[in-house]
Amino acid sequence: MAAVTTWLITGASRGLGLELVRQLSSTPNNVVIAACRNPASASELQALNPVENAELYTVQLDVLSETSIRASVAEVEKVLKGRGLDYLYNNAGVCPRDEVFSFDYSEFLALLQTNVAAPALLGQVYAPLLEKGTKKTIVNVSSTLGSIGTDLGETTATYSVSKTALNMLTYKQAKARPDFIVISVCPGWVKTDMGGAQAALEPSQSIEAQLKVVLGLKQEHSGKYYSASQNGKELPW
Repeated sequence: MAAVTTWLITGASRGLGLELVRQLSSTPNNVVIAACRNPASASELQALNPVENAELYTVQLDVLSETSIRASVAEVEKVLKGRGLDYLYNNAGVCPRDEVFSFDYSEFLALLQTNVAAPALLGQVYAPLLEKGTKKTIVNVSSTLGSIGTDLGETTATYSVSKTALNMLTYKQAKARPDFIVISVCPGWVKTDMGGAQAALEPSQSIEAQLKVVLGLKQEHSGKYYSASQNGKELPW
């Protein structure tokens, strides 16, 4: 009997998160836990049907709420039924359009909470379940806009700041837990609500590329920053 692989994916109701859930639940021996703010109203997510020998569950998780994040652990434990968590996939994120001398302060704070603080807290509260898993992997979805070495995001100033901070989180998590694999991954410019209709990639293409990177990870890849759309090329911090 093939081993089961367990996944927790945030921001799973639309865009890349939804496509990630779709592809993983279409593959046997995956247990996919799709987390989003309002699972009951996530019609596209609810419409997905896993293939035989795959399982799909939804849990409520609002990344802007510490209480919700902490409460989600018990719900995930119920689904796992004593198993560990193999992959924590921090996909949820937001991207306002702004410039470094003209941004909304409260919006910036909410952005940092969603894009940095939530993944940090999720890593903290799910560490015990990752310890019990086989893969012990955290994937932080970043962006080349967070790379100081390559950034061209003049109209995504606060988003770039948040992704640079997320990259440091990846580095710190990897150093603190050498038994885990922790990476940042850029999904590419994708046709989602965030990326817009002019983007280069379809969601299916981005997720296929991301999974090629993620499923090939080894311990020596931990603490690094990769571009899925560039065949897993390592990016400069």
